[in-house]
Amino acid sequence: MEVKHQKELEKIVGSENFYNDKAHLIAYCYDATKERYEPDCIIYPRNESDVSKILKYCNTHKISVLPRGGGSGFTGGALPVNGGVVLAMEKHFNQILEIDEKNLIARVQPAVINKHFQEVVEKIGLFYPPDPASQEYCTLGGNVSENAGGMRAAKYGITKDYVMAIRAVLPNGEIIRAGKKTIKDVAGYNVAGILIASEGSLAVITEITLKLIAKPKISKSAMGVFSDIQSAMNAVYKTMAGGVTPVAMEFLDNLSIRAVEEKFHKNLPIEAGAILITQVDGDIPEQIKWQLEKIQEKFTENGCIDFKIAQSKEEEENLWFARRNASQSITVYGKKKLNEDITVPRSRLPELLEKISIVSKKYGFKIPCFGHTGDGNVHTNVMVPDDKDEEQLKRGHQAIEEIFKIAIELEGTLSGEHGIGLSKAPFMSLAFTPAEMELFRSIKRAFDPNNILNTGKMGL
Repeated sequence: MEVKHQKELEKIVGSENFYNDKAHLIAYCYDATKERYEPDCIIYPRNESDVSKILKYCNTHKISVLPRGGGSGFTGGALPVNGGVVLAMEKHFNQILEIDEKNLIARVQPAVINKHFQEVVEKIGLFYPPDPASQEYCTLGGNVSENAGGMRAAKYGITKDYVMAIRAVLPNGEIIRAGKKTIKDVAGYNVAGILIASEGSLAVITEITLKLIAKPKISKSAMGVFSDIQSAMNAVYKTMAGGVTPVAMEFLDNLSIRAVEEKFHKNLPIEAGAILITQVDGDIPEQIKWQLEKIQEKFTENGCIDFKIAQSKEEEENLWFARRNASQSITVYGKKKLNEDITVPRSRLPELLEKISIVSKKYGFKIPCFGHTGDGNVHTNVMVPDDKDEEQLKRGHQAIEEIFKIAIELEGTLSGEHGIGLSKAPFMSLAFTPAEMELFRSIKRAFDPNNILNTGKMGL
């Protein structure tokens, strides 16, 4: 970017909100993928007017702009691959603007941290369910941009189910409001729905109106141990079809169980083919009791060899420890983790895991799997032993491509919650026809004709 453009942008926000020194460029050049692309400058907009002026200037001069939240994404969505401006929202757009207890909604700025928001609303007896694994540091704006999920998605759904309205700035600087505070709204196109999961490629979000619900009074967790993974996968969809909708239904395969045990020594059943960890909630004890009994019945019918209900908060934490620490533990199998979050209909889970096992044998890589089986979302991890070996890396990516193809064949999708970004962009043609891809491109052109917002992403 030319120096004259940087000087003009600095005038909009002031020197205290504009940086192009090496330290800032490095700090904003990576996300959870650990790939690196340096921007030309970092701008902290102070308000919506700043965002509008910055976008209008950059649109006129065709300068790339990357809106950025917490930078916690796994697909390179927050990487400035074409340099330009990183629009960093965390400094000035981090306020909860309103909690409306009468209408059960909240208005927030995009840089509010997910976990902080949950804690604030729970203090007044309300509940915001979406709980991505990165909830301690990911932002609500990033959650909307990626349509983030989490462990509670089995019962409560994902981010899109709680977004009622979005305020955003278009690339030409125009400010729009998409959606309403009302539960029903069929006036006009569902523009908010288009902005959700658009990965910052259509507009810059400046405010979000979110739906809240009453917080359940009681919750309990349990764990089922299975001798083989196929039995566990059968138990998942048969439980969900049997009248119980647990808050969460998470699983770890044998490789994941062994990795957690090797790293943390938690007395896990290392001979088990898989474990399922589940949670139920409600407002009366009888409701909890019935749900757990029904789950145990379905688990037992499908090969569960041990079923344990947590009797205290400490026991519950121990049950969930393995799942929460699976991702970091499986690094015992390799230096490079090719992590994908494919999703299939729940009834296809047994087939999915069986086919992934075949891919593992074909390429000679360990592929530990864990994830949100309550909604069919499996985190597959192709573990490459030597991250410096180009041949190993090539074969690892070939294995990932095969896994993507399997997911699509089983009526699934490339991504359940991580998004497409940069890393999955080459595989979009596996999931979408040329006509569908052209439709996506036409939407992009309608919002962003000069292609300045988060360019080079999503295979567009």
